[in-house]
Amino acid sequence: MSKFYALIAGTGAGTGRATALRFAQAYPVVLFARNPSSYEDIVKEIEHKGGQAVGITTDVSDAQSLRQAFQTIDQKLPGSKLAAALYNVNGGFAKKPFLELTAQDFDGAFDGTVKAFFNFAQETLPLLLTSVPDAPQPPTLLITGATASLKGSAQFGAFAAGKFALRGLGQSLAREFAPQGVHVAHAIIDGLIDIPRLDHITVNNGVEDGKIRPEAIAETYWQLHVQHRSAFTQELDIRPYAEKF
Repeated sequence: MSKFYALIAGTGAGTGRATALRFAQAYPVVLFARNPSSYEDIVKEIEHKGGQAVGITTDVSDAQSLRQAFQTIDQKLPGSKLAAALYNVNGGFAKKPFLELTAQDFDGAFDGTVKAFFNFAQETLPLLLTSVPDAPQPPTLLITGATASLKGSAQFGAFAAGKFALRGLGQSLAREFAPQGVHVAHAIIDGLIDIPRLDHITVNNGVEDGKIRPEAIAETYWQLHVQHRSAFTQELDIRPYAEKF
């Protein structure tokens, strides 16, 4: 599989890191982040385990920056093809009472979610299509969603609007590109992820596994990637066993 690589946009201590480690068991992994500190330790960890990883500083909401990032991939991994791409960007978050929201707040929330994904999909889908004939697994585009993808809570109007739009675009792409051999899947992460910076938050009465383990999300993403094309999943939701629906 050395001629194929996996790409994760949006890295950090949670889902991005766990997914990078999981996919690095099969592929070289490319990590996108706006700040090198978000991927440097992950690159070292993967290399320490005997894998290959490349970290690239880019802003997916900036189309020109993203194009330059893919040019860097061509230089770092010449002749390689894209096997799987994960859009895990944590952008567009805005919590304000609706009447305090400004047009700038709304545009920022929208641009940070669906517009950034638009840029990412425009760059990755042509590469995934090229991989269809000889990829070891169906070329895959994965999207990390949230509770706000399904329901808009008070003071989350701008964020929910962006997440709803992201989900809708993902559905449209799935219907367009699945018949061409590319698996597009959207995952609704409906619960708090178990990462160090959220240790101070108690959910589900503090029961064991009351938060979602990033490694479990990563394993789910891997299973989506290896699904047979006769049984593609377009959307799934993930939540702890103790979470109230």
